[in-house]
Amino acid sequence: MTALHTKDVIIIGAGTAGLAALKQVQELTDNYLLINDGPYGTTCARVGCMPSKLLIEAANAFHRRYQFDEFGIENADSLSVNLPKVLERVRHVRDYFVSSTLRVFSGIEDKVITGRARLTGKRTISVNDQLFSAEKIIVATGSRPIIPDKWQSISNDKLLTTDTLFEQRDLKSHIAVIGLGAIGIEMAQALARLGVKVTAFTDSALLAGLTDEEVSDKLKYSLESEFTIHTKTQADLEELDSGVRVTAGDIEVNVDQVLVAIGRQPNLDNMGLDKLDIALDDKGMPDIDPNTAQVADIPVFVAGDASANAMLLHEVADEGRIAGHNVFTDNIEAYQRRTPLAIVFSEPNTALVGSRLSELDTDKMVIGKASFDDQGRARAGLRNYGVMHVYLDKKSGRLLGAEMSCPGAEHMAHTLALAISQDLCVKEVLAMPIYHPVLEEGMRSALRDGLKQTDLEQSFDLARCDAFNSEALD
Repeated sequence: MTALHTKDVIIIGAGTAGLAALKQVQELTDNYLLINDGPYGTTCARVGCMPSKLLIEAANAFHRRYQFDEFGIENADSLSVNLPKVLERVRHVRDYFVSSTLRVFSGIEDKVITGRARLTGKRTISVNDQLFSAEKIIVATGSRPIIPDKWQSISNDKLLTTDTLFEQRDLKSHIAVIGLGAIGIEMAQALARLGVKVTAFTDSALLAGLTDEEVSDKLKYSLESEFTIHTKTQADLEELDSGVRVTAGDIEVNVDQVLVAIGRQPNLDNMGLDKLDIALDDKGMPDIDPNTAQVADIPVFVAGDASANAMLLHEVADEGRIAGHNVFTDNIEAYQRRTPLAIVFSEPNTALVGSRLSELDTDKMVIGKASFDDQGRARAGLRNYGVMHVYLDKKSGRLLGAEMSCPGAEHMAHTLALAISQDLCVKEVLAMPIYHPVLEEGMRSALRDGLKQTDLEQSFDLARCDAFNSEALD
């Protein structure tokens, strides 16, 4: 080991959280060090949000051909998909997004080290046989896909994760998807729409992180028209010469490849957490305050996927900013986190906003419901399928949360998140103008249904205007 080098702040990890922390740190010191192990470019840009959406866009464009005839557009049968070309575009545009994140490192090359860092104490780390000390350390080492130990020996060309899926030059004809959370559902539907036969397995009874059974059932019914789904099944894998055998209870199917999408795990193993003299839970995780990013009461902060809090870009970026701010404060400051928001880019979109149904006292709340099966704008676009449930406090009418699987959910969820963050009553939300014809009229129907079940006064006001009971007007 070389002599000890002293810095004000050391940031371990150059993903979204690490780069967000870096921007805060750079405002207050030039004496910092950024360490990164593995490829540069954020998880979102390289293997997550962006390449997955590129694949989904291609899949949805090709799938649209099934509706052409009803629109009066002919000869859709002549269309075909060139999967290698689809994947080539995914990588090409993905690389553009990655390159935009790499510009951050221009001009600070002398402050960046590529290597595997390890904590050696509360203020010290080692990397590439060098020792560094710092007043504060930020750990933002990201995450990786979970692959059970018993599946680790399966060939890489047969067992895929989102870290390897987009690197494929082509895909085989039959793929099993293990896990139907956000990523599993998005990729299963996209692959099916691109002509791959998909068989999906999940050990959960509900899909996409939903806790509202009625919403989940509606989503499942929709997806089952495109690919096979087995819920409440624990899948096991066996490599064959020609592919992989998937066994789940009485179900047995041979596939060409398997996409494992059962979650991601923080990259904190072998980080030296045992050198911090703090308690770790049964998963080897320290106590991390989500509002300060601080570990216990020591000068170490953990942000982003590494904290295992909410592996969503806006959340991990917030944690990076919080950590980057708190490394320079005399008194650690706690920040109120944003309204919970999760979106699955399936068709129909699936979204969860605010409190989930499972988190609420059903004796003190009501559920406003709306079906999109006959909603005017949805029907015009042949997207008339889905349901929205909004959760309201029965006494005050305050909006508590929502779960939905319906067209346009990715946009309406943001409106509802704003309403929840502003602590609005359902009447205040309904006072908002809603143009005609838009999908938001379906959201208004759910809010109206909820309002009628609350204890609020039902006297006439504009928020209380009833529906016309006409698909053309509602």
